Amino acid sequence: MPHKKENTSIEGKVFTFKILRFDSHQDQESHFAHFKVTAEKGMTVLEALLKIQEDQDPSLVFRYSCRGAVCGSCGMYINGYPNLACRVQLSGLPSQEVLIEPLPNFEVIKDLIVDMAPFWKAYREVEPWLMPNDREKKGEHLVTEKNRAQIDQFVGCILCACCYGACPVVSRDEDYAGPAALAKLFRFIRDSRDKRDWKKTFKPLNNEHGLWGCDTVFRCVDACPKQVRPTDGIEGLRRRAVCSRGGHHGAGKTHSSESPSNEA
Repeated sequence: MPHKKENTSIEGKVFTFKILRFDSHQDQESHFAHFKVTAEKGMTVLEALLKIQEDQDPSLVFRYSCRGAVCGSCGMYINGYPNLACRVQLSGLPSQEVLIEPLPNFEVIKDLIVDMAPFWKAYREVEPWLMPNDREKKGEHLVTEKNRAQIDQFVGCILCACCYGACPVVSRDEDYAGPAALAKLFRFIRDSRDKRDWKKTFKPLNNEHGLWGCDTVFRCVDACPKQVRPTDGIEGLRRRAVCSRGGHHGAGKTHSSESPSNEA
């Protein structure tokens, strides 16, 4: 999310928060509510939302947990861009008017809380976890520095779903696996300790809802607050699928992205 570096004190300045609100149990349409917050030094968007909830409207709801950009709970749209509310400081915003909306591509449960079920369903279905062959050797299963460097950026994914909310393919195809799930899958498939059956893994994904659905417009890359590049992982999966099957039956195109981090 574009925002300026902190260069002036915001302490005492009044920020106006325009928050898109909706309650699926009682509202027919969403509506905007406005709140004014007097900024404190170092205040983040999340802290401002907590202040609104505590001092002005306790019915305002949103997810949060760690407050340190680790858990990924507080993903939302801030001034039209996906980001973590705990990561964005008011001092870095371009103005004192702040637009807050829930992540797109999800059904809204209430206010800034969205139904993450489709995201987690897609995540589980691609089985993005290590599948080692325990019979191969006993003791520690170590990776080389070279292999670690190849998967390192994908390890940084915190499953905040900012990429899922920004993905144009998800917006038109509810069956698409999504950038986070596919990037996580690449992280494990590229891991030298993983011994899964490639053909079995790629069979349900070798279509437009999986490996070949991505438009490669890099919205997910721009959206990621942890500098993960999901598109690189998806292209790595495509190359591995082609090598494993000798071709593909999907509708997508092949693309070049040959950085060491996404070699297949």
